[in-house]
Amino acid sequence: MVKKFRWIFGIGVVAAAGWFGVTGALFAAEPINHLSSEICKTCHTEIFKQWKGSMHANSTAFNDPIHATFYRSEVGDPGQEGAVHKKSNSYPVCLGCHAPNAARDKKTKLDAVAAYNEGVNCIACHTLKKYKGIQAPNGKLQLGISSYELSDAVQGPGRYSNRKLASLTASGDIFGGGDSEAKPNPHLGEPVTMDGKEIPAIPMESNPTQLKTSDACMGCHDQRNNPHGVPLCQTGNEYSMSHSQVNCLACHMPVSGGIADHSMGGGHDLAMLQRSVVFDVSSEKKGEVLVTSVLLKNQQPHSLPTGAPFRNIHMVLTAYDSAGNVVWRNAEGHPAESDPQAYLVYSLADDEGKPAGPPVATRLGKDARLKPHEERTLVYEVPAKGVVLVRGELYYSLLWPQLVNKFSHLPEDLTAAKLIATAEVSL
Repeated sequence: MVKKFRWIFGIGVVAAAGWFGVTGALFAAEPINHLSSEICKTCHTEIFKQWKGSMHANSTAFNDPIHATFYRSEVGDPGQEGAVHKKSNSYPVCLGCHAPNAARDKKTKLDAVAAYNEGVNCIACHTLKKYKGIQAPNGKLQLGISSYELSDAVQGPGRYSNRKLASLTASGDIFGGGDSEAKPNPHLGEPVTMDGKEIPAIPMESNPTQLKTSDACMGCHDQRNNPHGVPLCQTGNEYSMSHSQVNCLACHMPVSGGIADHSMGGGHDLAMLQRSVVFDVSSEKKGEVLVTSVLLKNQQPHSLPTGAPFRNIHMVLTAYDSAGNVVWRNAEGHPAESDPQAYLVYSLADDEGKPAGPPVATRLGKDARLKPHEERTLVYEVPAKGVVLVRGELYYSLLWPQLVNKFSHLPEDLTAAKLIATAEVSL
């Protein structure tokens, strides 16, 4: 059911029909962060469809099995109100990014309101008014929605959100008067009926500085430290190191057909992974060996892989004979131990330098990932006898191999390594 939202303006008279006010300072009688994206779907059908299949729409502990595994371990039941982090006894900081509408209310029962369990929904992004940075005045990190000034009006990128002139020439016509759109528009300040559905007034402000720059992303994707101050995710730092002038949206929300792609592909998106890297293999016979070079070039203005520290990439190089039999391979099984140069991973350690998980790590381990725009060549000497083909395969995994074994409850599409690139050279 579509709820009717009444908008009360800070100054001025509330109109009896439509609650349309005269100033820009408005406050919702029922919080805007309770507004479900199902309401937005009525007009923004294609954008809704893209978003619905995104990880943003499936970011909560009810919908993302990997996040749910950590959340249930560190916090508990995502359907419980009043839940706190088990060790710090504080409000779960992860909700600021994974369930921002709930975090805005300091609630933890994510099925209490539809918008809570929609994760990073339309309102969650489009009410971010200004990015304050993740460094709070007290020196601590402020993450997710805590790093933003929030608004009770949706923020628009500018193309369709500058409507003041149209409203001046419209003479009160909800269809916009001189505006080119020929349909009711709830962003002009009054409720409308669209396809038989009552849509509440959802006032909109133009804010391209926030919506068309990396400021829209950095609150959640800049840096995340664990309780020991060890940086886990630090995509923002990596991006700064690249000195790129291309913002996050250019890759993750490219414009096509006049609209920005709201599927927002990342580490779960095979097409995004495939375009992220240049992978090639060349081989030259020298005596009894094939000197084989494997080229890896990071196309991204951040490390590859980036994001959660347990994401990793590994490379398999195989030599075949004329019957397709394996003659040689760079590693038996996963190359993490037998060929570490073929394993691109961001590792974490304890005080003794031994591998440690994100919550308990006290220091950084080896960072073997590709740096922003880095080009790296791996060289192998392959026995030449009987070899007619050398094939390289590049795989991306969301989890470390040890976590794949530990989290056996997860579906295979999340634990299986994804083939993101191949290269062959015939001899």
